Amino acid sequence: MNHYVLIYDLVDDYLERREPLRPEHLALARKASDSGELLMAGALADPYDMAVFVWRCEDPEIIDRFVAHDPYQRAGLVKSFRVRKWNVVIS
Repeated sequence: MNHYVLIYDLVDDYLERREPLRPEHLALARKASDSGELLMAGALADPYDMAVFVWRCEDPEIIDRFVAHDPYQRAGLVKSFRVRKWNVVIS
């Protein structure tokens, strides 16, 4: 299995705009977590300008599908995102 990091760059008013979308976003993340693919996720604080998701999966297409269905991405709370393969040495 490979590890990947998904990084979201968030809009300035992310905290104000996320609330109505949060239940759907968290349900999508829980589904990925329950499958064992999403290991952990959360927003970076002070400032809340980025979010980081740690994945363990064979195919990064899984991550692309997550982003495509994420209400935060669809509603414009994510300015940009990137996926990087992570060479984990210690876990």
